[in-house]
Amino acid sequence: MITFSRRVIAVCALASALTACGASAGPAARPPAPSPAVPSAPPTLAAGPAGLTPVFEHGPRAAGKAVALTFDADMTADQGPRAAAGEHFDHPRLIGTLRALKVPATVFMTGRWAEEYPDQARAIGRDPLFEVANHSYSHYAFTADCYGLPTVPKERMRADVERAYQAFRAVGVLDPMPYFRFPGGCYDRRALEALTPAGVTAVQWDVVGGDAFATDADAVARQVLDGVRPGSVVVLHCTRSAAPTTEEAVRSIVPELRRQGYRFVKVSELIGAANGRG
Repeated sequence: MITFSRRVIAVCALASALTACGASAGPAARPPAPSPAVPSAPPTLAAGPAGLTPVFEHGPRAAGKAVALTFDADMTADQGPRAAAGEHFDHPRLIGTLRALKVPATVFMTGRWAEEYPDQARAIGRDPLFEVANHSYSHYAFTADCYGLPTVPKERMRADVERAYQAFRAVGVLDPMPYFRFPGGCYDRRALEALTPAGVTAVQWDVVGGDAFATDADAVARQVLDGVRPGSVVVLHCTRSAAPTTEEAVRSIVPELRRQGYRFVKVSELIGAANGRG
């Protein structure tokens, strides 16, 4: 009996170094596993008057010298035969230059572009330097008389936007942003009403790069540099056939704006600053 008691005492003494020696033996308690980090939702703007889709044009002017370069990856629903015949709606050299210069950017991509260039769309969408936003599926206009573009009827507008998101997911773009740019920048109250259920923030711009069909890269660069102010959103293009000088212009724009003290950000950072999250 004494020997047995001594053994019990010895066992409890040993166990007490690890856990409490209680009446019932059980597995040692483990610290709770840390909860996985939940990514915060991208910043958006509150709905506009009467609950309409909000429209964002630029960030705060007094929040520092930040500027967002944005690039429209345009391709309409019916341009497949032109791509098959050799027309280039992509611009890999431009994307490579942005990477080399370490310039964050927002790419407004059509669903049709993503389908035509799935590897590029996926690479852009998974590169933390960039964010992918919605530029419609078909690049048809959401109003009449918009640079000669075909138009989407109001009852099909939301479906066109949602089809673009489906195309992004299908090619492996994991987290497209809840931002939408109207083709041609054309919109009216009807279009804003139609997209309200989609929950997107419409993103316009305050600096037009003028690179569409331009042949003079220096002129494009000058137009951007003359227009940029703190908080600016610059619209450029990511299509070789329609904007062949953009990459060359960017190589002039970026170092000059940095020399002036600007830093490059994505649209999401400007929207976050506009609604107090930045």
